[in-house]
Amino acid sequence: MSEQPTKQKLWGGRFTGKTDPLMHEFNQSLRYDQRMHAADVAGSIAYSKGLARVGILTADEQKKIEEGLRAVDKEWEQGTFKIQADDEDIHTANERRLTELIGPLGGKLHTGRSRNDQVATDMRLWLLGEVRNVEKGLKDLIRVMVERADKEKDVLMPGYTHLQRGQPIRWSHLLLSHAFSFRADLERLQQLIPRISVLPLGSGALAGNPFAVDREFLAKELGFESVTENSLYGVSDRDFIVEFMMWGSLTMTHLSRMAEDFIIYSTAEFGFITLSDAYSTGSSMMPQKKNPDSLELLRGKSGRVFGNMAGFLMTYKGLPSTYNKDLQEDKEPLFDAVDTISACLPIAEGVIATLEVHADKMRAALTMDVLATDLADYLVRKGIPFRETHHVSGRAVALAEARKCQLNDLTLEDLRGLHEKFDEDVRAVFDFEASVERRQAIGGPSRKMVDRQIAVLRSAIAS
Repeated sequence: MSEQPTKQKLWGGRFTGKTDPLMHEFNQSLRYDQRMHAADVAGSIAYSKGLARVGILTADEQKKIEEGLRAVDKEWEQGTFKIQADDEDIHTANERRLTELIGPLGGKLHTGRSRNDQVATDMRLWLLGEVRNVEKGLKDLIRVMVERADKEKDVLMPGYTHLQRGQPIRWSHLLLSHAFSFRADLERLQQLIPRISVLPLGSGALAGNPFAVDREFLAKELGFESVTENSLYGVSDRDFIVEFMMWGSLTMTHLSRMAEDFIIYSTAEFGFITLSDAYSTGSSMMPQKKNPDSLELLRGKSGRVFGNMAGFLMTYKGLPSTYNKDLQEDKEPLFDAVDTISACLPIAEGVIATLEVHADKMRAALTMDVLATDLADYLVRKGIPFRETHHVSGRAVALAEARKCQLNDLTLEDLRGLHEKFDEDVRAVFDFEASVERRQAIGGPSRKMVDRQIAVLRSAIAS
């Protein structure tokens, strides 16, 4: 007696022996690709409509298949879908269950279709949905940074290079510097969408569809922007996965760099910010500790996402044309990257929304030596070449250090001993707010320019 259709593997006709149980487990991907059940059902419904348009299915058959597929999807959603031992992957499982529900008619669904174009379609369709969620999370993060920057424009702090005090800036200016990295990430993500939104369905196993299925109709049904123009490319391309994980690696790098800034600024040595208890943990030994674990995890998980990308790229680089089973290794790193990024963005948003800024500590860190460049600029405005004024200002700093006093404690006579162009108006240089406000060029930390940055970012997240 022949084996029942519900027990057949999709590729089983060629083989007479049984699969080694270890090989079945090794080959099986349902334990992780079942998360694509809705994408697989949507692709199958669209394909059934495509088959009906070319006469492979009658209107009634298509309706029964669609109703059966929706019932299958409902079982997944309600948690009642019963996985069978022979279910290799989400495609096998769904088709097996469909056939159980509607009988042999379910076997018509795979006409002209291969799991090769089916899985490529499912991956793209699933990722498109996830990208929209990630895009929202990124916009929400930028939004909370912008709103915080708008409210705290009066807070001044040192700007650093090499972790050494450089020049005075606004706290908002620092916060927005990270927000602009995320705006670039947002742009790159949006630019990636058209390259994900390319339909492979209708490519068959490798040589195209023999029943003249209207692929542009399928693309419209599923919301894809275009179709793959080459069937070999259609079933083998995973560049969109690599590119998303590359995007994720860079975005997580930006989260990591921001986290590093905030970790440093939250130390007792700086004391510029304090994290909310909601995003901190304690020590099992030292009762006084308040650890920035949220930020450290953001920093650490950047390596995880990069590792996912690098690992799959090493798998991908040596594959011959069209589908090879190695491509099954695309799912777990992609799923993990999406999950990690999706978890990190709201954590970063929460950290920024709830942290406490200590404006007094930031202000106290502004010592007069950070105005040394302003002192040099003062002489530039009197017609002295900057290379000369830089040297003069450096000598003034050295003199103040030798006398163990602040730069503004030097007398006019002291300064005139360094250059005759110094006059009484030099006292206006020693004002942190004025220093920041003098930087009116686009990109600067003046209030006007911070407002401009805020407007640019708000525009970026408005759509």
